[in-house]
Amino acid sequence: MQTWIYFTLLAALMQAVRTAGQKQLSGHLNAMATTGVRYLYALPFAWFYLYVLLEYHQMEIPKLNQAFIQYATIACVTQILGTVFLVAAFKYRNFAVATSLSKTEAIQVAVVGALFFAAPLSLWGWFSVILGVVGVLILSKVKLSVRELWQSPGAGFGLASGLALAITTLLIRQSSLALATNLIVSAALTLVFMITVQSLISLVYLWLKDKAQLPLMLKHWRLCLFVGITSVLGSIGWFTGASLQNAAYVKALGQVEFFITLVLTYRLFKEKIAFAEYIGMLLVLASVVILLLWA
Repeated sequence: MQTWIYFTLLAALMQAVRTAGQKQLSGHLNAMATTGVRYLYALPFAWFYLYVLLEYHQMEIPKLNQAFIQYATIACVTQILGTVFLVAAFKYRNFAVATSLSKTEAIQVAVVGALFFAAPLSLWGWFSVILGVVGVLILSKVKLSVRELWQSPGAGFGLASGLALAITTLLIRQSSLALATNLIVSAALTLVFMITVQSLISLVYLWLKDKAQLPLMLKHWRLCLFVGITSVLGSIGWFTGASLQNAAYVKALGQVEFFITLVLTYRLFKEKIAFAEYIGMLLVLASVVILLLWA
């Protein structure tokens, strides 16, 4: 099995857990503070991961070039926006719907990548991505009319989150490739650069706009630490996977996150699975099989 697959599966699992943690944390902090926790509490672990990789490969930190700095800096902003939009969507719609609409990220990565990043997919690749997105939407039981899609702030925030995170994933790949070195190391350096910048942006914003959130981030440190650790593990998976493979394929495989979440929920709470949900699971699994065998 190719290395990118392992990292993507790690990312999918950790993101499912982290998003649930952020949902709980959003009951104590506002959207920007909840977003900031993801970076601030992940920062020391990201630096430690980079240090271990450099020691293992007996390498110095690669020199940052202009292309890397431009791509990574823009990605910092779009990722923050994507996370803020997702947390904001929780305020308007339930957890499953908000998360599912953000999962249109997979198809948005494919479209934006093909149009603006010279990253076209094969015919089987497009089929796999679309099949997976449809499966996720069925599993999430999203029932939105076209009118609601246009008028609902929650739906808008969910879709905007998907677009911002799609652009982020594409920029992460460009940043990593711009370093022209060992891709696992370049992915780690991209991660460290972005989390460091995002931590500073979050702190400055909160200091200027809402200082009252800062002590709350310390008060709820256990939950914040959980979000930080699962965030950095998930990011290691996404950044490395996207560095090693076409970002659209990485996100397509990453849709198993929703499948994993649903299966665990039913296993824990012994709830029955509806026929439509079996169809959704089948589509997601078919998407992954097509992706790995033919796309």
